[in-house]
Amino acid sequence: MAKREFNRPKRVEDDEFEKKLIEIRRVTKVVKGGRNMRFSALVVVGDKKGKVGMGIGKATEVPMAIEKATKIAKKNLLNVPIVDGTVPHEVTGKYSSSSIVILPSKKGSGIIAGGAGRTVLELAGYKDVTSKIHGSTNKINCVKATLQGLKSMRTAEQVAMLRGLAIEKVQG
Repeated sequence: MAKREFNRPKRVEDDEFEKKLIEIRRVTKVVKGGRNMRFSALVVVGDKKGKVGMGIGKATEVPMAIEKATKIAKKNLLNVPIVDGTVPHEVTGKYSSSSIVILPSKKGSGIIAGGAGRTVLELAGYKDVTSKIHGSTNKINCVKATLQGLKSMRTAEQVAMLRGLAIEKVQG
């Protein structure tokens, strides 16, 4: 008997976003009939121009979990401010027991960061940033803390607009 072919559309990855797999977890649920094995994938996507997002996907097989996580990450994109390749000001992001301090750096210093926060900063498009993770180094919490910190950042223009002042008064 011949194998049936389905008329599925071919998967086309849009090259606008770059994705990085941070972590895959094997999750087991104990049920009456034994153990139920599933996989959880944490993916971060970004265009390296100020857009970054994260997603967690769960499925019975690893490729399906990664695909789901990527789809969720693309839905949860965040616009972040980039000023001369670095962050506009010092910021602290906190999620659960993880906290990350993100600091602006001099031009040419590169990304000085560790763990999952580094991937988020790279995919966001930063060139020169320093960061330090405090507390828990759980990858999911670190990514969420980094995104929370980036979300709370404001440029001088945004602050001036919110306060109804001239940009020179905010910077001075």
